[in-house]
Amino acid sequence: MVQPLPLTQTHRSAKGYAIKKVVLFLLFGLVMFFFYQSGVLSYEQVEQIRTFVLSFGIYAPLIFILLFTLAPLIFFPDGILALSGGLIFGFYMGSVYILIGALCGGTLSFYLARFYGQKMHERLSNEKLITFKKSVQKHGFVVILLLRLVPLVPFNIISYSAGFSAIRYRDFFFATLLGMSPGVLVYANIGAQSLNVGSQSFYLSLALFVVLIVVSMFLKKSVQKRLKSYEK
Repeated sequence: MVQPLPLTQTHRSAKGYAIKKVVLFLLFGLVMFFFYQSGVLSYEQVEQIRTFVLSFGIYAPLIFILLFTLAPLIFFPDGILALSGGLIFGFYMGSVYILIGALCGGTLSFYLARFYGQKMHERLSNEKLITFKKSVQKHGFVVILLLRLVPLVPFNIISYSAGFSAIRYRDFFFATLLGMSPGVLVYANIGAQSLNVGSQSFYLSLALFVVLIVVSMFLKKSVQKRLKSYEK
C-alpha cells in the first residue's frame, strides 16, 4: 500500500512549484521588456520576414543572407533578423545563416565606411559612432572582439566605426566571427524554441538570454576600462 505524502512535504512541493512558476513568469517578463525597449521584439515583423523568406522555396537561405547583408544600409534591427533565422531554419542551420549574413553585412558596412570616408561619415552623423584613437587601432582584433562580445553595443555601429578607423579588415573579420558567435547562438535558439512556447526548452532559451544580457552588462565596464588602457 502506497503511503500518502506527509502534509508538510506536499505543502512544500506545491510551494516550490508555485515559486518556480513565478520565477519563470518574471524571467519571461524581463526578456520581453528588454526586447520591447531595444526595439528587437516585433512578432509581426518576425512573421512577415518568415513568410517572405519561405516564399522563395529552395532559395530561402540565400534571400535570408541577402536581407542580413543589406540590413545595415537602413539600420534594420539585426536582433529581429536573428530571431527570424532561428524560427525559419531551426537552431543549427539558423545559426549558420545568421553568422554568414552578419559577416556579409558587417563587411559591407566596413568597406562603405572605408571607401567613402567623409561622405559616409556625414550620412551617419546622427548615429553614435565610436571614434577609435590611433593607439587603440593597434589592438584592432582585441578591441573588436571585446565590443562584439557585448551585444549591448549596436552591431552596425561597430562595423561602420571600424571602417572609419585604420583597423585591418582581417582583424575585424575574425574578431567579429568569434565575438558575435555566443549572441548568435542564443538568439537563434530563442527563435527556434518560439514554436514551443511553455516548454522546458523554451524557458531554458530565455534563461540563457538573460545570462547573456547580465554577462554583457558586466563585460561592458571591463571593455570600457580596456579601451581606456589602450588610449594611454
